[in-house]
Amino acid sequence: MSTPHLASGPDGAGALRPLLDTVLDALTTGARARGGPLPAGGPDAVAARVTAALGDVLPDHGEPDALRTLVHALAEGAADPADPRCAAHLHCPPLAVATAADLAVSALNPSLDSWDQAPAASVLEAEVTRALAHEIGLADALVTTGGTEANELAVLLARETHGAGLRLVCGANAHHSLSRAAWLLGLPDPVVVPTPGGTLDPAALHRALTPLTGPLLVAATAGTTDAGLIDPLPEIAGLCTAHGARLHIDAAYGAALTFSDRHRDKLAGLQAAHTVTVDLHKLGWQPIAAGLLTVARPRELTALHHRADYLNAADDTDTGLPDLLGRSLRTTRRPDILKIAVTLKSLGRTGLGALVDQVCAHARDLAALVHNHPGFELYGRPVISTVLFRPAHATDADVAAVRRQLLHDGRAVLGRALADGRLWLKATLLNPHTRPEHLAGLLKLVEGTTPR
Repeated sequence: MSTPHLASGPDGAGALRPLLDTVLDALTTGARARGGPLPAGGPDAVAARVTAALGDVLPDHGEPDALRTLVHALAEGAADPADPRCAAHLHCPPLAVATAADLAVSALNPSLDSWDQAPAASVLEAEVTRALAHEIGLADALVTTGGTEANELAVLLARETHGAGLRLVCGANAHHSLSRAAWLLGLPDPVVVPTPGGTLDPAALHRALTPLTGPLLVAATAGTTDAGLIDPLPEIAGLCTAHGARLHIDAAYGAALTFSDRHRDKLAGLQAAHTVTVDLHKLGWQPIAAGLLTVARPRELTALHHRADYLNAADDTDTGLPDLLGRSLRTTRRPDILKIAVTLKSLGRTGLGALVDQVCAHARDLAALVHNHPGFELYGRPVISTVLFRPAHATDADVAAVRRQLLHDGRAVLGRALADGRLWLKATLLNPHTRPEHLAGLLKLVEGTTPR
Protein backbone atom coordinates (compact mmCIF):
# COMPACT_ATOMS: atom_id res chain seq x y z
CA MET A 1 0.00 0.00 0.00
CA SER A 2 1.40 3.41 -0.96
CA THR A 3 1.67 6.16 1.62
CA PRO A 4 -1.30 8.59 1.31
CA HIS A 5 -0.64 12.08 -0.03
CA LEU A 6 -0.37 15.08 2.28
CA ALA A 7 -2.37 18.30 1.84
CA SER A 8 0.63 20.60 2.22
CA GLY A 9 4.29 20.44 1.31
CA PRO A 10 5.72 20.50 -2.22
CA ASP A 11 3.19 18.00 -3.58
CA GLY A 12 0.18 19.15 -1.56
CA ALA A 13 -1.50 21.27 -4.21
CA GLY A 14 -1.18 18.56 -6.82
CA ALA A 15 -2.68 16.00 -4.44
CA LEU A 16 -5.57 18.26 -3.48
CA ARG A 17 -6.61 19.35 -6.97
CA PRO A 18 -8.26 16.10 -8.14
CA LEU A 19 -9.75 15.56 -4.69
CA LEU A 20 -11.37 18.99 -4.88
CA ASP A 21 -12.99 17.98 -8.15
CA THR A 22 -14.33 14.88 -6.41
CA VAL A 23 -15.70 16.94 -3.51
CA LEU A 24 -17.31 19.52 -5.80
CA ASP A 25 -18.91 16.83 -7.92
CA ALA A 26 -20.23 15.04 -4.82
CA LEU A 27 -21.62 18.29 -3.42
CA THR A 28 -23.46 18.82 -6.69
CA THR A 29 -24.89 15.31 -6.96
CA GLY A 30 -25.79 15.27 -3.27
CA ALA A 31 -27.68 18.56 -3.51
CA ARG A 32 -29.47 17.32 -6.62
CA ALA A 33 -30.52 14.14 -4.79
CA ARG A 34 -31.77 16.20 -1.86
CA GLY A 35 -33.84 18.37 -4.17
CA GLY A 36 -34.71 21.06 -1.63
CA PRO A 37 -33.60 22.91 1.50
CA LEU A 38 -33.72 19.80 3.70
CA PRO A 39 -33.78 16.03 3.10
CA ALA A 40 -37.29 14.62 3.01
CA GLY A 41 -38.57 11.87 5.26
CA GLY A 42 -37.53 13.04 8.70
CA PRO A 43 -34.84 11.73 11.07
CA ASP A 44 -35.35 8.00 10.42
CA ALA A 45 -35.10 8.35 6.65
CA VAL A 46 -31.96 10.51 6.88
CA ALA A 47 -30.35 8.10 9.34
CA ALA A 48 -31.05 5.14 7.07
CA ARG A 49 -29.45 6.83 4.05
CA VAL A 50 -26.37 7.94 5.96
CA THR A 51 -25.91 4.55 7.63
CA ALA A 52 -26.18 2.80 4.27
CA ALA A 53 -23.59 5.11 2.72
CA LEU A 54 -21.25 4.74 5.69
CA GLY A 55 -21.32 0.96 5.88
CA ASP A 56 -18.36 -0.40 7.84
CA VAL A 57 -16.83 2.61 9.61
CA LEU A 58 -13.38 1.02 9.82
CA PRO A 59 -13.04 -1.64 7.11
CA ASP A 60 -10.03 -3.95 6.98
CA HIS A 61 -9.04 -2.38 3.69
CA GLY A 62 -9.62 1.18 2.61
CA GLU A 63 -12.31 2.13 0.09
CA PRO A 64 -11.00 4.42 -2.67
CA ASP A 65 -14.40 6.04 -3.27
CA ALA A 66 -15.02 6.93 0.38
CA LEU A 67 -14.57 10.68 -0.19
CA ARG A 68 -17.14 10.84 -2.95
CA THR A 69 -19.60 8.55 -1.16
CA LEU A 70 -19.58 10.34 2.18
CA VAL A 71 -19.53 13.90 0.83
CA HIS A 72 -22.50 12.99 -1.36
CA ALA A 73 -24.29 11.54 1.70
CA LEU A 74 -23.54 14.67 3.74
CA ALA A 75 -24.79 16.98 0.99
CA GLU A 76 -27.89 14.89 0.34
CA GLY A 77 -28.71 14.97 4.04
CA ALA A 78 -27.82 18.62 4.67
CA ALA A 79 -29.92 21.61 5.63
CA ASP A 80 -28.71 23.97 2.93
CA PRO A 81 -28.49 27.57 4.23
CA ALA A 82 -28.06 28.79 0.64
CA ASP A 83 -31.59 27.67 -0.21
CA PRO A 84 -33.98 30.62 0.31
CA ARG A 85 -36.45 28.24 1.96
CA CYS A 86 -33.90 27.37 4.65
CA ALA A 87 -34.51 30.24 7.03
CA ALA A 88 -34.92 28.86 10.53
CA HIS A 89 -31.75 29.80 12.33
CA LEU A 90 -28.79 32.15 12.49
CA HIS A 91 -27.12 29.71 10.10
CA CYS A 92 -25.71 31.64 7.17
CA PRO A 93 -24.68 30.53 3.69
CA PRO A 94 -20.90 31.09 3.71
CA LEU A 95 -19.22 33.21 1.08
CA ALA A 96 -17.24 31.30 -1.53
CA VAL A 97 -14.14 33.40 -0.93
CA ALA A 98 -14.27 32.72 2.81
CA THR A 99 -14.74 28.99 2.23
CA ALA A 100 -11.78 28.92 -0.15
CA ALA A 101 -9.65 30.66 2.49
CA ASP A 102 -10.74 28.04 5.01
CA LEU A 103 -9.38 25.34 2.73
CA ALA A 104 -5.94 26.94 2.95
CA VAL A 105 -6.15 26.80 6.74
CA SER A 106 -7.05 23.11 6.63
CA ALA A 107 -4.20 22.35 4.26
CA LEU A 108 -1.52 24.22 6.20
CA ASN A 109 -2.97 23.21 9.59
CA PRO A 110 -1.38 25.92 11.76
CA SER A 111 -2.12 25.92 15.48
CA LEU A 112 -2.27 29.18 17.38
CA ASP A 113 -0.90 27.93 20.66
CA SER A 114 2.72 28.79 19.91
CA TRP A 115 4.44 31.12 17.45
CA ASP A 116 6.59 28.36 15.93
CA GLN A 117 3.43 26.55 14.76
CA ALA A 118 1.81 29.62 13.22
CA PRO A 119 4.25 32.46 12.50
CA ALA A 120 2.18 34.30 9.88
CA ALA A 121 -1.20 33.36 11.35
CA SER A 122 -0.30 34.84 14.73
CA VAL A 123 0.49 38.20 13.13
CA LEU A 124 -2.67 38.06 11.02
CA GLU A 125 -4.83 37.31 14.05
CA ALA A 126 -3.35 40.15 16.10
CA GLU A 127 -3.82 42.72 13.34
CA VAL A 128 -7.32 41.71 12.22
CA THR A 129 -8.79 41.26 15.71
CA ARG A 130 -7.52 44.68 16.73
CA ALA A 131 -8.98 46.27 13.60
CA LEU A 132 -12.37 44.63 14.16
CA ALA A 133 -12.40 45.76 17.78
CA HIS A 134 -11.67 49.33 16.68
CA GLU A 135 -14.51 49.10 14.16
CA ILE A 136 -17.03 48.77 17.00
CA GLY A 137 -15.25 51.20 19.32
CA LEU A 138 -13.25 48.87 21.57
CA ALA A 139 -9.52 48.12 21.84
CA ASP A 140 -8.79 44.44 21.16
CA ALA A 141 -10.47 41.10 20.50
CA LEU A 142 -10.01 37.38 21.00
CA VAL A 143 -11.09 34.78 18.46
CA THR A 144 -13.68 32.31 19.76
CA THR A 145 -15.71 29.40 18.42
CA GLY A 146 -18.83 31.57 18.46
CA GLY A 147 -21.16 33.57 20.66
CA THR A 148 -21.36 30.99 23.43
CA GLU A 149 -17.60 30.90 24.06
CA ALA A 150 -17.39 34.68 23.74
CA ASN A 151 -20.14 35.20 26.32
CA GLU A 152 -18.51 32.72 28.68
CA LEU A 153 -15.17 34.51 28.32
CA ALA A 154 -16.87 37.86 28.99
CA VAL A 155 -18.30 36.57 32.27
CA LEU A 156 -14.94 35.00 33.18
CA LEU A 157 -13.04 38.27 32.59
CA ALA A 158 -15.62 40.12 34.68
CA ARG A 159 -15.23 37.63 37.51
CA GLU A 160 -11.44 37.78 37.39
CA THR A 161 -11.55 41.57 37.42
CA HIS A 162 -14.22 42.08 40.09
CA GLY A 163 -14.12 38.90 42.17
CA ALA A 164 -16.18 35.76 42.77
CA GLY A 165 -19.03 37.75 44.31
CA LEU A 166 -19.90 39.14 40.88
CA ARG A 167 -23.64 39.05 40.12
CA LEU A 168 -24.91 38.76 36.54
CA VAL A 169 -27.99 40.83 35.71
CA CYS A 170 -29.62 40.12 32.37
CA GLY A 171 -32.96 40.18 30.61
CA ALA A 172 -35.13 37.14 30.07
CA ASN A 173 -34.32 37.74 26.38
CA ALA A 174 -30.60 37.08 26.95
CA HIS A 175 -28.89 34.11 25.33
CA HIS A 176 -28.82 31.01 27.50
CA SER A 177 -25.01 30.92 27.38
CA LEU A 178 -24.81 33.85 29.81
CA SER A 179 -26.70 32.15 32.63
CA ARG A 180 -24.83 28.97 31.83
CA ALA A 181 -21.53 30.82 32.15
CA ALA A 182 -22.50 32.05 35.62
CA TRP A 183 -23.27 28.44 36.58
CA LEU A 184 -20.03 27.09 35.13
CA LEU A 185 -17.99 29.75 36.96
CA GLY A 186 -19.68 29.19 40.31
CA LEU A 187 -21.24 32.65 40.45
CA PRO A 188 -24.49 33.45 42.29
CA ASP A 189 -27.70 32.83 40.40
CA PRO A 190 -28.25 35.60 37.85
CA VAL A 191 -30.85 38.28 38.39
CA VAL A 192 -33.16 37.85 35.38
CA VAL A 193 -35.25 40.89 34.47
CA PRO A 194 -38.54 40.09 32.70
CA THR A 195 -38.70 41.33 29.10
CA PRO A 196 -42.38 41.06 28.11
CA GLY A 197 -41.81 43.38 25.13
CA GLY A 198 -38.83 41.36 23.93
CA THR A 199 -36.18 43.89 24.99
CA LEU A 200 -34.64 44.94 28.28
CA ASP A 201 -36.65 47.86 29.69
CA PRO A 202 -34.40 50.50 31.34
CA ALA A 203 -36.95 51.22 34.08
CA ALA A 204 -37.18 47.53 34.97
CA LEU A 205 -33.39 47.24 34.90
CA HIS A 206 -33.08 50.25 37.23
CA ARG A 207 -35.49 48.65 39.68
CA ALA A 208 -33.50 45.41 39.57
CA LEU A 209 -30.15 47.11 40.09
CA THR A 210 -31.17 49.48 42.88
CA PRO A 211 -31.28 46.99 45.80
CA LEU A 212 -28.21 45.03 44.68
CA THR A 213 -24.81 45.41 46.30
CA GLY A 214 -21.38 44.19 45.33
CA PRO A 215 -19.91 43.92 41.83
CA LEU A 216 -22.48 43.69 39.04
CA LEU A 217 -22.30 42.60 35.41
CA VAL A 218 -25.17 43.74 33.22
CA ALA A 219 -25.61 41.83 29.96
CA ALA A 220 -27.55 43.49 27.14
CA THR A 221 -28.36 42.05 23.73
CA ALA A 222 -27.95 43.52 20.25
CA GLY A 223 -29.90 41.00 18.18
CA THR A 224 -31.95 38.53 20.20
CA THR A 225 -32.02 34.94 19.00
CA ASP A 226 -35.80 34.75 18.80
CA ALA A 227 -36.77 38.03 17.11
CA GLY A 228 -33.55 39.90 16.29
CA LEU A 229 -34.42 42.74 18.67
CA ILE A 230 -31.89 45.21 20.08
CA ASP A 231 -31.98 46.36 23.69
CA PRO A 232 -31.87 50.17 24.27
CA LEU A 233 -28.09 50.23 24.58
CA PRO A 234 -27.43 53.94 25.35
CA GLU A 235 -29.95 53.94 28.20
CA ILE A 236 -28.59 50.66 29.59
CA ALA A 237 -25.02 52.01 29.39
CA GLY A 238 -26.12 55.10 31.35
CA LEU A 239 -27.70 52.94 34.04
CA CYS A 240 -24.52 50.86 34.31
CA THR A 241 -22.52 54.04 34.89
CA ALA A 242 -25.00 55.29 37.49
CA HIS A 243 -25.00 51.97 39.38
CA GLY A 244 -21.29 51.25 38.97
CA ALA A 245 -22.00 48.08 36.99
CA ARG A 246 -19.91 46.52 34.28
CA LEU A 247 -21.56 46.20 30.84
CA HIS A 248 -21.34 43.29 28.43
CA ILE A 249 -23.24 43.40 25.13
CA ASP A 250 -24.02 40.18 23.31
CA ALA A 251 -23.98 41.40 19.69
CA ALA A 252 -23.40 37.96 18.21
CA TYR A 253 -26.20 38.60 15.72
CA GLY A 254 -26.21 42.37 15.39
CA ALA A 255 -22.55 43.43 15.41
CA ALA A 256 -22.22 43.26 11.63
CA LEU A 257 -24.73 46.13 11.34
CA THR A 258 -21.70 48.32 11.96
CA PHE A 259 -20.62 47.71 8.35
CA SER A 260 -23.82 49.34 7.06
CA ASP A 261 -24.26 53.11 6.79
CA ARG A 262 -28.02 52.53 6.83
CA HIS A 263 -28.19 50.36 9.94
CA ARG A 264 -25.11 51.31 12.00
CA ASP A 265 -27.07 53.70 14.21
CA LYS A 266 -28.99 50.76 15.67
CA LEU A 267 -25.79 49.90 17.54
CA ALA A 268 -25.44 53.29 19.25
CA GLY A 269 -24.05 52.66 22.72
CA LEU A 270 -22.04 49.60 21.75
CA GLN A 271 -18.76 51.42 22.37
CA ALA A 272 -19.75 51.98 26.03
CA ALA A 273 -19.44 48.26 26.81
CA HIS A 274 -16.52 46.65 28.60
CA THR A 275 -16.89 43.57 26.38
CA VAL A 276 -18.87 42.81 23.21
CA THR A 277 -19.60 39.45 21.61
CA VAL A 278 -19.33 39.28 17.80
CA ASP A 279 -20.19 36.24 15.69
CA LEU A 280 -19.45 36.46 11.98
CA HIS A 281 -20.77 32.99 11.18
CA LYS A 282 -24.18 34.55 11.73
CA LEU A 283 -24.62 37.91 10.02
CA GLY A 284 -21.15 37.80 8.45
CA TRP A 285 -21.33 34.93 5.95
CA GLN A 286 -18.38 32.99 7.37
CA PRO A 287 -17.99 29.23 7.60
CA ILE A 288 -18.31 28.06 11.19
CA ALA A 289 -16.50 28.99 13.40
CA ALA A 290 -15.95 32.76 13.37
CA GLY A 291 -16.63 34.31 16.77
CA LEU A 292 -14.88 37.08 18.67
CA LEU A 293 -14.94 38.70 22.08
CA THR A 294 -13.97 42.36 21.87
CA VAL A 295 -12.64 44.10 24.97
CA ALA A 296 -12.27 47.72 26.01
CA ARG A 297 -9.39 47.09 28.45
CA PRO A 298 -6.76 44.75 26.98
CA ARG A 299 -4.95 44.61 30.32
CA GLU A 300 -7.80 42.46 31.64
CA LEU A 301 -6.68 39.71 29.26
CA THR A 302 -3.72 39.01 31.57
CA ALA A 303 -6.20 36.90 33.56
CA LEU A 304 -6.00 34.33 30.75
CA HIS A 305 -2.21 34.04 30.84
CA HIS A 306 -0.63 30.75 31.78
CA ARG A 307 2.73 29.10 31.31
CA ALA A 308 3.50 25.82 29.55
CA ASP A 309 7.22 25.54 29.06
CA TYR A 310 6.99 23.61 25.80
CA LEU A 311 4.88 26.39 24.27
CA ASN A 312 5.88 29.71 25.88
CA ALA A 313 9.03 29.22 27.92
CA ALA A 314 10.11 32.39 29.70
CA ASP A 315 13.48 32.57 27.97
CA ASP A 316 11.77 32.30 24.58
CA THR A 317 9.30 35.09 25.29
CA ASP A 318 12.04 37.22 26.89
CA THR A 319 13.95 37.09 23.61
CA GLY A 320 10.94 38.13 21.53
CA LEU A 321 8.98 35.02 20.57
CA PRO A 322 5.28 35.94 20.92
CA ASP A 323 3.26 34.30 23.68
CA LEU A 324 -0.09 33.14 22.29
CA LEU A 325 -1.49 31.16 25.22
CA GLY A 326 -3.15 34.19 26.79
CA ARG A 327 -5.34 34.73 23.72
CA SER A 328 -7.74 31.91 24.51
CA LEU A 329 -8.75 29.26 27.03
CA ARG A 330 -8.13 26.71 24.29
CA THR A 331 -4.68 25.37 23.50
CA THR A 332 -4.83 24.03 19.94
CA ARG A 333 -6.59 26.65 17.79
CA ARG A 334 -6.93 26.82 14.02
CA PRO A 335 -6.52 30.31 12.49
CA ASP A 336 -10.18 31.03 11.80
CA ILE A 337 -9.09 34.62 11.34
CA LEU A 338 -7.85 33.95 7.80
CA LYS A 339 -11.31 33.58 6.24
CA ILE A 340 -12.45 36.70 8.11
CA ALA A 341 -9.42 38.66 6.92
CA VAL A 342 -9.93 37.54 3.33
CA THR A 343 -13.60 38.53 3.48
CA LEU A 344 -12.90 41.96 4.95
CA LYS A 345 -10.21 42.71 2.42
CA SER A 346 -12.08 41.24 -0.58
CA LEU A 347 -15.42 42.97 0.04
CA GLY A 348 -14.44 46.00 2.07
CA ARG A 349 -16.82 47.91 4.30
CA THR A 350 -18.98 48.87 1.31
CA GLY A 351 -19.39 45.28 0.10
CA LEU A 352 -20.19 43.91 3.55
CA GLY A 353 -22.56 46.79 4.22
CA ALA A 354 -24.40 46.02 0.97
CA LEU A 355 -24.93 42.40 2.07
CA VAL A 356 -26.27 43.57 5.42
CA ASP A 357 -28.61 46.02 3.70
CA GLN A 358 -29.87 43.31 1.33
CA VAL A 359 -30.87 40.80 4.00
CA CYS A 360 -32.44 43.50 6.16
CA ALA A 361 -34.44 44.62 3.11
CA HIS A 362 -35.55 41.02 2.49
CA ALA A 363 -36.89 40.90 6.05
CA ARG A 364 -38.85 44.10 5.52
CA ASP A 365 -40.25 42.70 2.27
CA LEU A 366 -41.35 39.46 3.91
CA ALA A 367 -42.90 41.40 6.79
CA ALA A 368 -44.86 43.50 4.27
CA LEU A 369 -46.10 40.36 2.50
CA VAL A 370 -47.26 38.91 5.81
CA HIS A 371 -48.87 42.17 6.91
CA ASN A 372 -50.83 42.48 3.66
CA HIS A 373 -51.97 38.83 3.63
CA PRO A 374 -55.29 38.18 5.39
CA GLY A 375 -54.22 34.63 6.18
CA PHE A 376 -51.24 35.62 8.31
CA GLU A 377 -50.40 37.60 11.42
CA LEU A 378 -47.13 39.55 11.83
CA TYR A 379 -45.43 39.82 15.23
CA GLY A 380 -43.76 43.15 14.56
CA ARG A 381 -41.55 45.12 12.22
CA PRO A 382 -38.15 43.40 11.82
CA VAL A 383 -35.16 45.16 13.38
CA ILE A 384 -32.43 43.13 11.66
CA SER A 385 -33.34 40.19 9.40
CA THR A 386 -35.71 38.06 11.48
CA VAL A 387 -39.46 37.94 10.87
CA LEU A 388 -41.95 36.29 13.23
CA PHE A 389 -45.33 35.38 11.79
CA ARG A 390 -48.09 32.81 12.13
CA PRO A 391 -51.20 31.69 10.27
CA ALA A 392 -54.16 33.79 11.39
CA HIS A 393 -56.55 32.05 13.80
CA ALA A 394 -54.19 29.05 14.15
CA THR A 395 -53.53 27.47 17.53
CA ASP A 396 -50.01 27.05 18.86
CA ALA A 397 -50.35 23.33 18.17
CA ASP A 398 -51.22 24.15 14.55
CA VAL A 399 -48.17 26.41 14.23
CA ALA A 400 -45.87 23.71 15.59
CA ALA A 401 -47.44 21.10 13.31
CA VAL A 402 -46.98 23.28 10.22
CA ARG A 403 -43.29 23.69 10.94
CA ARG A 404 -42.75 19.97 11.54
CA GLN A 405 -44.67 18.99 8.40
CA LEU A 406 -42.54 21.29 6.25
CA LEU A 407 -39.39 19.82 7.82
CA HIS A 408 -40.56 16.25 7.29
CA ASP A 409 -41.39 16.94 3.65
CA GLY A 410 -38.07 18.73 3.10
CA ARG A 411 -39.89 21.73 1.63
CA ALA A 412 -38.91 24.52 4.04
CA VAL A 413 -36.89 25.09 7.20
CA LEU A 414 -38.53 27.60 9.52
CA GLY A 415 -37.77 28.20 13.17
CA ARG A 416 -40.06 28.67 16.13
CA ALA A 417 -40.18 31.36 18.80
CA LEU A 418 -42.34 32.20 21.78
CA ALA A 419 -43.40 35.84 21.96
CA ASP A 420 -46.33 37.50 23.72
CA GLY A 421 -47.18 34.09 25.14
CA ARG A 422 -47.79 32.56 21.72
CA LEU A 423 -45.84 30.39 19.31
CA TRP A 424 -44.64 31.99 16.07
CA LEU A 425 -42.90 30.76 12.96
CA LYS A 426 -39.48 32.36 12.58
CA ALA A 427 -37.78 33.25 9.31
CA THR A 428 -34.19 34.39 9.65
CA LEU A 429 -33.14 35.81 6.30
CA LEU A 430 -29.37 35.64 5.80
CA ASN A 431 -29.16 34.86 2.08
CA PRO A 432 -28.48 38.02 0.05
CA HIS A 433 -29.49 36.17 -3.14
CA THR A 434 -33.08 35.71 -1.96
CA ARG A 435 -35.62 37.17 -4.40
CA PRO A 436 -39.21 38.39 -3.92
CA GLU A 437 -40.63 35.24 -5.50
CA HIS A 438 -38.78 33.12 -2.93
CA LEU A 439 -40.44 35.04 -0.09
CA ALA A 440 -43.87 34.73 -1.68
CA GLY A 441 -43.26 31.01 -2.27
CA LEU A 442 -42.31 30.50 1.37
CA LEU A 443 -45.60 31.99 2.52
CA LYS A 444 -47.47 29.87 -0.01
CA LEU A 445 -45.88 26.72 1.41
CA VAL A 446 -46.93 27.67 4.93
CA GLU A 447 -50.43 28.56 3.76
CA GLY A 448 -50.80 25.25 1.96
CA THR A 449 -49.67 23.29 5.02
CA THR A 450 -51.83 25.05 7.63
CA PRO A 451 -54.67 22.87 8.92
CA ARG A 452 -58.14 24.08 7.87
